[in-house]
Amino acid sequence: MPLIDRLQSSFLTFHQRVYTSSGGRVGHRLIGVPTLLLHTKGRKSGLARTAALVYAVDSAGNYVVVASNGGSDVPPGWLANVRAEPHVAVQVARRRMAATASVVSRGDDDYEGLWRAVNDNNHGRYDRYQQQTDRPIALVRLSPSS
Repeated sequence: MPLIDRLQSSFLTFHQRVYTSSGGRVGHRLIGVPTLLLHTKGRKSGLARTAALVYAVDSAGNYVVVASNGGSDVPPGWLANVRAEPHVAVQVARRRMAATASVVSRGDDDYEGLWRAVNDNNHGRYDRYQQQTDRPIALVRLSPSS
């Protein structure tokens, strides 16, 4: 793995640890973009998994995240986890809530608008990630439970 990728991975791991250990007091905007913590259950291991992800909010108040995995040809593990078990927990700053995850694929009616919103929140990085892979990058809508 090139040095820049290792540094970025180390920083993202650090960011997630700070976000988690501070209970959300620090981390929501630590990297200059709004991030949430997605808590899933490993589809094979059954263990608790957490991913810090940039998000946007759609018109209905749902959170939208991107399964980019940094533009890798392989989707992130959390995507398979939410497909196997869509009942997840989401933490935004200090607020934690139950949510239901649903995958939004390229070609779905609202994909383009949601992509634009979350890509804008991440300063255009997702467009660059999509250019790096032939894999269509999915979005995931996280709908808080009432």
